Amino acid sequence: MNGPRDVTIADLAQHLGVHKSTVSRAMDPARRHLIGAELLQRVEAAARTLGYRPNRAAAALSTGRSKTIGVLLPDITNPVFPPILRGIEDALDAEGYFALLANTSRRDDAAQTAVERMGAQRVEGFLIATAVRDDSWLEGLRQRGTRIVLVNRTDGSGALPAVISDDMLGMRLAVDHLVGLGHRRIAHLAGPATLSTGLARKIGFEQALLAHGLAPAAMAECSAYTVEGGQTAMAALLDARKGRRDFSAVVAANDQIALGVLDLLRRRKIAVPQQISVIGHNDIPLLDQVNPPLSSVRIQHYEMGFRAARLLLDALSGTPGSSDATIVLRPQLVARASTGPAP
Repeated sequence: MNGPRDVTIADLAQHLGVHKSTVSRAMDPARRHLIGAELLQRVEAAARTLGYRPNRAAAALSTGRSKTIGVLLPDITNPVFPPILRGIEDALDAEGYFALLANTSRRDDAAQTAVERMGAQRVEGFLIATAVRDDSWLEGLRQRGTRIVLVNRTDGSGALPAVISDDMLGMRLAVDHLVGLGHRRIAHLAGPATLSTGLARKIGFEQALLAHGLAPAAMAECSAYTVEGGQTAMAALLDARKGRRDFSAVVAANDQIALGVLDLLRRRKIAVPQQISVIGHNDIPLLDQVNPPLSSVRIQHYEMGFRAARLLLDALSGTPGSSDATIVLRPQLVARASTGPAP
C-alpha cells in the first residue's frame, strides 16, 4: 500500500485559491519580495498546516541550484563547533540554503570522502573547519574551482578565504594577564603544529613573552586538542623536571587541553592557582562550573560561523572581493579563579 503523498506547491495553490506560480515565488527567498506581506503570511500558514516540505532534489534539477552547502567539522563533540554551526545555519537559512553536515573525526580520509559524497549531492560550496596546513586534497579542490571558505582555520598559504579569531592577540591577552599577576616563568602547551591554530597560538605566545622581555619557561606540543592531550603533555613537562616546578603558570592552546592540565595537577596534588595558574583558549560553555573556574580567551564562535557562511554566499552570488577575503575576529580575556598572583 502506498504511503501518504507529499504536499506539493500545486496543492498549496489549490488550497489558497491562487496560481501555483504565486506559491512558488513565495517559497523562493530570492523572489518572495515580489509577494505582498498578507499573501505571504497566508502561504506560510498553509504550508505549516498542510505539512509542505520543499523538494530540494527536484528544485536542483529544474534550476541547476541545490541551495545546499557542505559543512565539514572535525569533531562535533568539541564544544567549540555547535555555536559555529548555529551561526552557519542561521546565515544560510536566511537565504534559503541548507547545510549538509559531515563529522570527520572517524578516520583520516573522512574529509575527502565527505567532500566526494557531498559533490554527488550537488552542493554549491563548502564551509570547512577541518583544514590542516598545506593540505594537498584541499588545494586540489580549490584548483578545480570549488567555492570554499575555511572556518576557525587557515590553509597555511592564504590561498583560501577564511574567518578566524585573532590567535596572536588571544595569546597576548593571556600572557599580559599572567604578567600582570606577577608571573615571569610561564609555560605553554601548544596545539598540533599541523593546524594553523596550533602554530599561530604558539608563535603568539612566544611574541607576547618577548614583548615583556621574557622567554618561555617550558613548552610542549599536544597530540590533539583534547583533555587527554593536555594530561599527557602536562605530565611530560612535570616528569622532565623530576618534581621541580620551574614555571608558575601554563597557557594552554585550547580549553580541552587546559581541562586536562587541571585534572593532572589535581591528581599530582598541585594547587591551582596557588602553585600554578592555568589559562585556556576558546571559552567553551561551563568553564565557570569546573573547580577552579577556568580563565580563558573567549572567541566569537557564532559570529565566526555566521560570517563564514555570508562570505561563501557572497562568493556564490559573485560579490567582488569575497573569494579572497580573510576575516579576523577579535577575542577577549575572561579571567576566573584558575589564575592568581605568582607564588
